[in-house]
Amino acid sequence: MGKFRLSGHTLAIETGRWNRRGRGRLPLEERLCSCGEIQTERHTRDTRLTHCSLTLLADHSRVAAITVFKKTSLNGKITAYLTKRDFVDYVSHTSPVDGVVVVDHDYLRGRRVYARVVVTYRYGREEDEVMGLHFSKKFEFVNTQIAPNDGKDEISDVQERIIKSLGNNAYSFSVALPQNAPCSVTIDSGNDMDTQPLGVSYELVLCLAGRREDKYRKRNSVTFAVRKILAGWRGCNFRQPETIVSKGFTIAPGRLTLQISLGQEVYFHEQPVTATLNINNASKKTVKTVKAQVVQHVEVTMTSNHFSRVVSSLESREGCPIIPGANFTKTFSLTPLASTNQKRFGIALDGQVKDQEANLASSTVVATGKNVNDALGIIVSYSFTVKLICGAIGGELTADLPFKLMHPGPAIQEPSLRKTRSCSNFTLQDFVNSRSSVNHLIE
Repeated sequence: MGKFRLSGHTLAIETGRWNRRGRGRLPLEERLCSCGEIQTERHTRDTRLTHCSLTLLADHSRVAAITVFKKTSLNGKITAYLTKRDFVDYVSHTSPVDGVVVVDHDYLRGRRVYARVVVTYRYGREEDEVMGLHFSKKFEFVNTQIAPNDGKDEISDVQERIIKSLGNNAYSFSVALPQNAPCSVTIDSGNDMDTQPLGVSYELVLCLAGRREDKYRKRNSVTFAVRKILAGWRGCNFRQPETIVSKGFTIAPGRLTLQISLGQEVYFHEQPVTATLNINNASKKTVKTVKAQVVQHVEVTMTSNHFSRVVSSLESREGCPIIPGANFTKTFSLTPLASTNQKRFGIALDGQVKDQEANLASSTVVATGKNVNDALGIIVSYSFTVKLICGAIGGELTADLPFKLMHPGPAIQEPSLRKTRSCSNFTLQDFVNSRSSVNHLIE
Protein backbone atom coordinates (compact mmCIF):
# COMPACT_ATOMS: atom_id res chain seq x y z
CA MET A 1 0.00 0.00 0.00
CA GLY A 2 2.86 2.39 0.73
CA LYS A 3 4.40 1.69 -2.67
CA PHE A 4 1.09 2.45 -4.33
CA ARG A 5 0.85 5.81 -2.56
CA LEU A 6 4.47 6.75 -3.34
CA SER A 7 4.38 5.39 -6.91
CA GLY A 8 7.26 3.08 -6.00
CA HIS A 9 5.78 0.02 -7.72
CA THR A 10 6.55 -1.54 -11.12
CA LEU A 11 3.07 -1.63 -12.61
CA ALA A 12 2.75 -0.62 -16.24
CA ILE A 13 0.90 2.58 -15.33
CA GLU A 14 4.12 3.75 -13.61
CA THR A 15 6.88 2.19 -15.73
CA GLY A 16 5.24 3.57 -18.85
CA ARG A 17 6.12 7.05 -17.59
CA TRP A 18 9.84 6.29 -17.56
CA ASN A 19 12.00 7.66 -20.40
CA ARG A 20 14.16 4.62 -21.06
CA ARG A 21 17.06 5.21 -23.48
CA GLY A 22 15.35 8.17 -25.02
CA ARG A 23 12.26 6.26 -26.14
CA GLY A 24 9.94 8.63 -24.28
CA ARG A 25 6.80 7.86 -22.34
CA LEU A 26 4.27 5.28 -23.45
CA PRO A 27 0.73 6.49 -24.12
CA LEU A 28 -1.76 5.60 -21.44
CA GLU A 29 -3.62 3.14 -23.66
CA GLU A 30 -0.38 1.16 -24.23
CA ARG A 31 0.46 0.60 -20.57
CA LEU A 32 -1.22 -2.79 -20.55
CA CYS A 33 -1.34 -5.81 -18.28
CA SER A 34 -0.86 -9.35 -19.57
CA CYS A 35 -4.64 -9.70 -19.63
CA GLY A 36 -4.92 -6.84 -22.13
CA GLU A 37 -6.31 -4.13 -19.84
CA ILE A 38 -4.57 -0.99 -18.59
CA GLN A 39 -2.47 -2.03 -15.57
CA THR A 40 -3.35 0.49 -12.85
CA GLU A 41 -3.32 0.23 -9.07
CA ARG A 42 -7.08 -0.25 -9.07
CA HIS A 43 -6.74 -3.01 -11.67
CA THR A 44 -4.69 -5.17 -9.25
CA ARG A 45 -7.35 -4.87 -6.55
CA ASP A 46 -10.39 -5.50 -8.76
CA THR A 47 -11.67 -8.88 -7.56
CA ARG A 48 -14.21 -9.02 -10.41
CA LEU A 49 -11.40 -9.77 -12.89
CA THR A 50 -11.23 -13.55 -12.79
CA HIS A 51 -9.13 -13.82 -15.96
CA CYS A 52 -6.13 -11.77 -14.73
CA SER A 53 -3.39 -13.79 -13.00
CA LEU A 54 -1.95 -10.67 -11.32
CA THR A 55 -5.29 -9.81 -9.70
CA LEU A 56 -5.87 -13.39 -8.55
CA LEU A 57 -2.36 -13.56 -7.04
CA ALA A 58 -2.84 -10.30 -5.13
CA ASP A 59 -6.27 -11.39 -3.90
CA HIS A 60 -4.92 -14.77 -2.76
CA SER A 61 -2.11 -13.13 -0.79
CA ARG A 62 -4.59 -10.89 1.02
CA VAL A 63 -6.92 -13.75 1.93
CA ALA A 64 -4.18 -16.18 2.97
CA ALA A 65 -2.38 -13.75 5.30
CA ILE A 66 -2.64 -15.14 8.83
CA THR A 67 -1.16 -13.68 11.99
CA VAL A 68 0.96 -15.99 14.15
CA PHE A 69 1.97 -14.84 17.63
CA LYS A 70 5.47 -15.81 18.76
CA LYS A 71 7.11 -15.69 22.17
CA THR A 72 10.37 -17.11 23.56
CA SER A 73 11.25 -18.02 27.13
CA LEU A 74 13.79 -15.96 29.08
CA ASN A 75 16.51 -18.57 28.64
CA GLY A 76 15.73 -18.94 24.92
CA LYS A 77 15.15 -22.70 25.15
CA ILE A 78 11.37 -22.73 24.50
CA THR A 79 9.63 -20.89 21.67
CA ALA A 80 5.86 -20.91 21.20
CA TYR A 81 3.72 -19.93 18.21
CA LEU A 82 -0.02 -19.27 18.57
CA THR A 83 -2.37 -19.00 15.61
CA LYS A 84 -4.91 -17.16 17.79
CA ARG A 85 -5.28 -16.00 21.37
CA ASP A 86 -9.04 -16.24 21.85
CA PHE A 87 -11.20 -19.11 23.03
CA VAL A 88 -14.42 -18.36 21.13
CA ASP A 89 -17.59 -19.51 22.89
CA TYR A 90 -20.48 -20.42 20.57
CA VAL A 91 -22.69 -21.52 23.53
CA SER A 92 -22.91 -25.05 22.12
CA HIS A 93 -19.11 -25.44 22.05
CA THR A 94 -15.90 -23.47 22.52
CA SER A 95 -13.20 -23.35 19.86
CA PRO A 96 -9.68 -24.23 21.13
CA VAL A 97 -6.44 -22.29 20.90
CA ASP A 98 -3.79 -24.11 18.89
CA GLY A 99 -0.17 -23.50 18.01
CA VAL A 100 3.34 -24.95 17.85
CA VAL A 101 6.02 -25.22 20.53
CA VAL A 102 9.74 -25.62 19.75
CA VAL A 103 12.09 -27.18 22.30
CA ASP A 104 15.47 -28.87 21.84
CA HIS A 105 15.49 -32.63 22.50
CA ASP A 106 18.83 -32.39 24.32
CA TYR A 107 17.42 -29.78 26.70
CA LEU A 108 14.42 -31.95 27.68
CA ARG A 109 16.48 -34.63 29.49
CA GLY A 110 13.38 -36.68 30.34
CA ARG A 111 11.20 -33.68 31.12
CA ARG A 112 7.99 -32.67 29.36
CA VAL A 113 6.38 -29.47 28.10
CA TYR A 114 2.96 -28.86 29.64
CA ALA A 115 0.22 -26.41 28.67
CA ARG A 116 -1.61 -24.85 31.58
CA VAL A 117 -4.57 -22.47 31.42
CA VAL A 118 -4.88 -20.40 34.61
CA VAL A 119 -7.86 -18.14 35.29
CA THR A 120 -7.66 -15.30 37.82
CA TYR A 121 -10.95 -14.13 39.33
CA ARG A 122 -10.42 -10.80 41.09
CA TYR A 123 -13.51 -9.62 42.99
CA GLY A 124 -11.92 -6.89 45.17
CA ARG A 125 -9.39 -4.10 44.86
CA GLU A 126 -5.73 -4.97 45.18
CA GLU A 127 -5.01 -1.94 47.37
CA ASP A 128 -7.52 -3.22 49.96
CA GLU A 129 -5.61 -6.45 50.54
CA VAL A 130 -4.07 -6.15 54.02
CA MET A 131 -2.90 -8.57 56.74
CA GLY A 132 -2.95 -11.59 54.43
CA LEU A 133 -6.48 -10.93 53.11
CA HIS A 134 -6.82 -11.52 49.37
CA PHE A 135 -9.68 -10.63 47.06
CA SER A 136 -8.76 -12.93 44.20
CA LYS A 137 -8.90 -16.61 43.36
CA LYS A 138 -6.78 -18.60 40.91
CA PHE A 139 -7.96 -21.77 39.21
CA GLU A 140 -6.13 -24.10 36.86
CA PHE A 141 -8.59 -25.28 34.22
CA VAL A 142 -6.16 -27.15 31.95
CA ASN A 143 -2.89 -28.98 32.59
CA THR A 144 -1.90 -31.29 29.76
CA GLN A 145 1.30 -32.53 28.14
CA ILE A 146 1.96 -31.14 24.66
CA ALA A 147 5.58 -32.16 23.98
CA PRO A 148 6.97 -34.61 23.16
CA ASN A 149 3.93 -36.09 21.41
CA ASP A 150 3.32 -38.71 18.74
CA GLY A 151 2.16 -36.12 16.17
CA LYS A 152 -0.93 -38.16 15.23
CA ASP A 153 -3.48 -35.48 16.16
CA GLU A 154 -5.14 -33.53 13.39
CA ILE A 155 -3.48 -30.16 12.80
CA SER A 156 -4.35 -27.05 10.82
CA ASP A 157 -2.64 -25.87 7.64
CA VAL A 158 -0.87 -23.07 9.52
CA GLN A 159 0.51 -25.49 12.11
CA GLU A 160 1.73 -27.77 9.34
CA ARG A 161 3.57 -24.94 7.58
CA ILE A 162 5.19 -23.81 10.85
CA ILE A 163 6.36 -27.35 11.68
CA LYS A 164 7.83 -27.81 8.20
CA SER A 165 9.80 -24.57 8.52
CA LEU A 166 11.07 -25.30 12.06
CA GLY A 167 12.10 -28.95 11.79
CA ASN A 168 11.88 -31.96 14.09
CA ASN A 169 12.02 -29.97 17.34
CA ALA A 170 8.56 -28.46 16.69
CA TYR A 171 5.41 -29.99 18.17
CA SER A 172 1.81 -29.02 17.48
CA PHE A 173 -0.70 -28.60 20.30
CA SER A 174 -4.32 -27.68 20.88
CA VAL A 175 -5.78 -26.46 24.19
CA ALA A 176 -9.52 -26.45 24.94
CA LEU A 177 -11.43 -24.94 27.87
CA PRO A 178 -14.30 -26.54 29.79
CA GLN A 179 -17.67 -25.43 28.48
CA ASN A 180 -18.69 -23.87 31.81
CA ALA A 181 -15.56 -21.66 31.99
CA PRO A 182 -16.51 -17.98 32.46
CA CYS A 183 -15.89 -15.40 29.75
CA SER A 184 -13.15 -12.82 30.15
CA VAL A 185 -14.48 -9.62 31.72
CA THR A 186 -12.65 -6.56 33.06
CA ILE A 187 -14.28 -3.97 35.34
CA ASP A 188 -12.97 -0.49 34.59
CA SER A 189 -11.37 1.03 37.69
CA GLY A 190 -12.00 4.60 36.49
CA ASN A 191 -8.38 5.72 36.93
CA ASP A 192 -4.89 5.15 35.55
CA MET A 193 -3.52 3.32 38.59
CA ASP A 194 -1.30 0.36 37.71
CA THR A 195 -3.25 -2.27 39.64
CA GLN A 196 -4.90 -5.52 38.73
CA PRO A 197 -8.43 -4.76 37.48
CA LEU A 198 -11.51 -6.51 38.81
CA GLY A 199 -12.83 -9.30 36.64
CA VAL A 200 -11.86 -12.59 35.02
CA SER A 201 -8.57 -13.01 33.12
CA TYR A 202 -6.81 -15.98 31.52
CA GLU A 203 -3.19 -16.99 31.00
CA LEU A 204 -1.83 -19.77 28.80
CA VAL A 205 1.46 -21.06 30.22
CA LEU A 206 3.75 -23.41 28.29
CA CYS A 207 6.29 -24.70 30.81
CA LEU A 208 8.98 -27.34 31.19
CA ALA A 209 8.57 -29.71 34.14
CA GLY A 210 9.30 -33.28 35.16
CA ARG A 211 5.71 -34.08 36.14
CA ARG A 212 2.35 -32.45 35.56
CA GLU A 213 1.96 -31.31 39.18
CA ASP A 214 5.52 -29.94 39.53
CA LYS A 215 6.19 -26.23 39.86
CA TYR A 216 7.94 -24.54 36.97
CA ARG A 217 10.51 -21.78 36.70
CA LYS A 218 9.71 -18.60 34.82
CA ARG A 219 12.89 -18.82 32.78
CA ASN A 220 11.68 -22.22 31.49
CA SER A 221 8.19 -21.02 30.54
CA VAL A 222 6.30 -18.94 28.02
CA THR A 223 3.15 -17.09 29.11
CA PHE A 224 0.50 -15.64 26.81
CA ALA A 225 -2.41 -13.48 27.85
CA VAL A 226 -5.46 -15.13 26.29
CA ARG A 227 -9.17 -14.62 26.74
CA LYS A 228 -12.53 -16.29 26.27
CA ILE A 229 -15.17 -14.32 24.40
CA LEU A 230 -18.75 -14.95 23.32
CA ALA A 231 -19.24 -14.66 19.58
CA GLY A 232 -21.57 -15.74 16.82
CA TRP A 233 -24.31 -17.27 18.95
CA ARG A 234 -25.87 -19.75 16.53
CA GLY A 235 -28.88 -20.55 18.70
CA CYS A 236 -30.28 -17.03 18.28
CA ASN A 237 -33.63 -16.74 16.50
CA PHE A 238 -33.49 -12.94 16.25
CA ARG A 239 -37.03 -12.50 17.52
CA GLN A 240 -38.41 -9.02 18.14
CA PRO A 241 -38.86 -8.45 21.90
CA GLU A 242 -41.54 -6.06 23.06
CA THR A 243 -43.20 -4.96 26.27
CA ILE A 244 -46.18 -2.86 27.34
CA VAL A 245 -46.43 -0.92 30.61
CA SER A 246 -49.07 1.49 31.88
CA LYS A 247 -49.56 3.77 34.83
CA GLY A 248 -52.62 5.15 36.53
CA PHE A 249 -52.83 8.31 38.65
CA THR A 250 -54.48 8.64 42.03
CA ILE A 251 -56.34 11.90 41.58
CA ALA A 252 -56.81 11.75 37.80
CA PRO A 253 -58.76 9.23 35.67
CA GLY A 254 -57.28 7.30 32.72
CA ARG A 255 -53.95 5.60 32.17
CA LEU A 256 -50.69 6.38 30.38
CA THR A 257 -49.56 3.42 28.22
CA LEU A 258 -46.10 2.82 26.72
CA GLN A 259 -45.22 0.06 24.25
CA ILE A 260 -41.59 -0.66 23.27
CA SER A 261 -40.39 -3.06 20.57
CA LEU A 262 -36.80 -3.78 19.52
CA GLY A 263 -35.72 -4.65 16.00
CA GLN A 264 -34.12 -7.93 17.18
CA GLU A 265 -33.09 -9.78 20.30
CA VAL A 266 -29.33 -9.91 19.65
CA TYR A 267 -27.15 -6.96 18.67
CA PHE A 268 -23.46 -6.98 17.86
CA HIS A 269 -20.80 -4.63 19.17
CA GLU A 270 -20.78 -1.19 17.45
CA GLN A 271 -24.23 -1.93 15.98
CA PRO A 272 -26.98 0.61 16.80
CA VAL A 273 -29.80 -0.62 19.02
CA THR A 274 -33.11 0.52 17.51
CA ALA A 275 -36.35 0.72 19.50
CA THR A 276 -39.83 1.85 18.45
CA LEU A 277 -42.03 3.61 21.02
CA ASN A 278 -45.83 3.84 20.93
CA ILE A 279 -47.29 6.18 23.54
CA ASN A 280 -51.02 6.36 24.27
CA ASN A 281 -51.90 9.11 26.73
CA ALA A 282 -55.44 8.35 27.93
CA SER A 283 -54.80 10.11 31.24
CA LYS A 284 -55.13 13.73 32.32
CA LYS A 285 -51.37 14.18 32.67
CA THR A 286 -48.94 15.62 30.10
CA VAL A 287 -45.70 13.89 29.04
CA LYS A 288 -43.01 16.55 28.96
CA THR A 289 -39.84 14.58 28.10
CA VAL A 290 -38.91 11.17 26.68
CA LYS A 291 -35.59 9.66 27.78
CA ALA A 292 -34.02 6.51 26.29
CA GLN A 293 -31.04 4.64 27.78
CA VAL A 294 -28.98 1.51 27.23
CA VAL A 295 -28.14 0.14 30.68
CA GLN A 296 -25.44 -2.40 31.49
CA HIS A 297 -26.15 -4.66 34.49
CA VAL A 298 -23.24 -6.41 36.24
CA GLU A 299 -23.28 -9.08 38.93
CA VAL A 300 -20.13 -10.21 40.75
CA THR A 301 -21.03 -13.77 41.68
CA MET A 302 -18.36 -14.20 44.37
CA THR A 303 -19.73 -11.33 46.49
CA SER A 304 -23.28 -11.14 45.05
CA ASN A 305 -22.80 -7.45 44.29
CA HIS A 306 -25.10 -5.90 41.68
CA PHE A 307 -24.67 -2.54 39.97
CA SER A 308 -25.85 -0.88 36.76
CA ARG A 309 -24.29 1.73 34.49
CA VAL A 310 -25.82 3.76 31.66
CA VAL A 311 -23.60 3.20 28.60
CA SER A 312 -25.65 5.22 26.10
CA SER A 313 -28.49 7.70 26.52
CA LEU A 314 -30.63 10.20 24.63
CA GLU A 315 -33.17 12.72 25.89
CA SER A 316 -35.71 14.08 23.43
CA ARG A 317 -38.50 16.60 23.53
CA GLU A 318 -39.52 16.09 19.94
CA GLY A 319 -43.29 15.75 19.80
CA CYS A 320 -43.58 16.89 23.43
CA PRO A 321 -45.58 17.81 25.32
CA ILE A 322 -47.84 14.82 24.69
CA ILE A 323 -51.16 16.17 25.84
CA PRO A 324 -54.06 14.10 27.25
CA GLY A 325 -55.82 12.06 24.57
CA ALA A 326 -52.83 12.13 22.16
CA ASN A 327 -50.89 9.26 20.61
CA PHE A 328 -47.21 9.46 19.69
CA THR A 329 -44.79 7.12 17.86
CA LYS A 330 -41.04 7.55 17.74
CA THR A 331 -37.93 5.48 16.95
CA PHE A 332 -34.77 5.76 19.04
CA SER A 333 -31.36 4.50 17.90
CA LEU A 334 -28.54 4.22 20.46
CA THR A 335 -25.05 2.77 19.95
CA PRO A 336 -23.34 1.57 23.15
CA LEU A 337 -19.56 1.91 22.75
CA ALA A 338 -16.60 1.42 25.05
CA SER A 339 -14.89 4.49 23.55
CA THR A 340 -17.62 6.77 24.95
CA ASN A 341 -17.39 5.20 28.42
CA GLN A 342 -13.67 5.40 29.10
CA LYS A 343 -12.40 5.95 32.65
CA ARG A 344 -15.80 5.26 34.19
CA PHE A 345 -15.76 3.09 37.28
CA GLY A 346 -17.91 -0.01 37.05
CA ILE A 347 -18.10 -0.33 33.25
CA ALA A 348 -17.65 -4.00 32.29
CA LEU A 349 -15.37 -4.55 29.29
CA ASP A 350 -14.35 -7.62 27.35
CA GLY A 351 -11.14 -9.09 28.70
CA GLN A 352 -8.34 -7.31 26.88
CA VAL A 353 -4.64 -7.63 26.31
CA LYS A 354 -2.19 -4.77 26.37
CA ASP A 355 -2.23 -2.31 23.42
CA GLN A 356 -5.58 -3.65 22.21
CA GLU A 357 -8.85 -1.78 22.23
CA ALA A 358 -11.67 -3.44 24.13
CA ASN A 359 -15.40 -3.62 23.58
CA LEU A 360 -18.11 -3.49 26.16
CA ALA A 361 -18.50 -6.86 27.83
CA SER A 362 -20.68 -9.31 25.94
CA SER A 363 -23.90 -10.55 27.50
CA THR A 364 -23.70 -13.72 29.55
CA VAL A 365 -25.45 -16.52 27.66
CA VAL A 366 -25.82 -20.14 28.72
CA ALA A 367 -26.95 -23.24 26.87
CA THR A 368 -30.60 -24.18 26.60
CA GLY A 369 -31.97 -25.68 29.81
CA LYS A 370 -29.46 -23.94 32.08
CA ASN A 371 -30.00 -20.94 34.33
CA VAL A 372 -27.90 -17.83 33.68
CA ASN A 373 -27.78 -17.23 37.45
CA ASP A 374 -25.69 -20.39 37.78
CA ALA A 375 -22.95 -18.96 35.55
CA LEU A 376 -19.51 -18.35 37.01
CA GLY A 377 -17.40 -15.20 37.10
CA ILE A 378 -19.01 -11.89 36.12
CA ILE A 379 -22.60 -11.97 34.82
CA VAL A 380 -23.37 -9.17 32.34
CA SER A 381 -26.73 -8.22 30.82
CA TYR A 382 -28.20 -5.25 28.94
CA SER A 383 -31.57 -3.55 28.78
CA PHE A 384 -33.14 -0.75 26.78
CA THR A 385 -34.86 1.64 29.21
CA VAL A 386 -37.41 4.32 28.31
CA LYS A 387 -38.70 6.91 30.76
CA LEU A 388 -41.72 9.15 30.19
CA ILE A 389 -41.35 12.18 32.47
CA CYS A 390 -44.63 13.81 33.47
CA GLY A 391 -43.30 16.46 35.82
CA ALA A 392 -42.81 16.69 39.58
CA ILE A 393 -46.38 15.73 40.48
CA GLY A 394 -47.06 13.22 37.70
CA GLY A 395 -43.79 11.35 38.22
CA GLU A 396 -42.50 9.09 35.47
CA LEU A 397 -43.34 5.86 33.66
CA THR A 398 -40.41 3.46 33.11
CA ALA A 399 -40.16 0.43 30.85
CA ASP A 400 -37.20 -1.99 30.55
CA LEU A 401 -36.65 -4.36 27.66
CA PRO A 402 -33.67 -6.78 27.86
CA PHE A 403 -31.52 -7.65 24.86
CA LYS A 404 -28.19 -9.36 24.20
CA LEU A 405 -24.92 -7.79 23.03
CA MET A 406 -22.03 -9.88 21.67
CA HIS A 407 -19.41 -10.28 18.96
CA PRO A 408 -20.57 -11.03 15.41
CA GLY A 409 -17.96 -13.75 14.85
CA PRO A 410 -14.44 -14.99 15.58
CA ALA A 411 -12.68 -12.05 13.86
CA ILE A 412 -10.69 -10.22 16.55
CA GLN A 413 -8.79 -6.99 16.28
CA GLU A 414 -5.06 -7.48 16.37
CA PRO A 415 -2.85 -5.40 18.67
CA SER A 416 -0.02 -3.26 17.43
CA LEU A 417 3.28 -5.06 18.11
CA ARG A 418 6.89 -3.97 17.93
CA LYS A 419 8.40 -6.68 15.75
CA THR A 420 6.80 -7.94 12.54
CA ARG A 421 8.22 -9.99 9.75
CA SER A 422 6.55 -11.85 6.90
CA CYS A 423 7.09 -15.57 6.43
CA SER A 424 5.52 -17.13 3.35
CA ASN A 425 1.74 -16.68 3.59
CA PHE A 426 1.57 -15.87 7.32
CA THR A 427 2.97 -13.09 9.49
CA LEU A 428 4.96 -13.68 12.67
CA GLN A 429 4.52 -11.13 15.45
CA ASP A 430 7.10 -11.40 18.20
CA PHE A 431 6.27 -10.78 21.85
CA VAL A 432 9.24 -9.52 23.83
CA ASN A 433 9.89 -10.78 27.35
CA SER A 434 11.09 -8.15 29.80
CA ARG A 435 12.60 -8.94 33.19
CA SER A 436 11.59 -5.53 34.56
CA SER A 437 7.91 -5.94 33.68
CA VAL A 438 5.24 -8.50 34.48
CA ASN A 439 5.95 -11.56 32.38
CA HIS A 440 2.40 -12.14 31.11
CA LEU A 441 1.88 -8.63 29.73
CA ILE A 442 2.11 -8.30 25.98
CA GLU A 443 4.68 -5.78 24.82
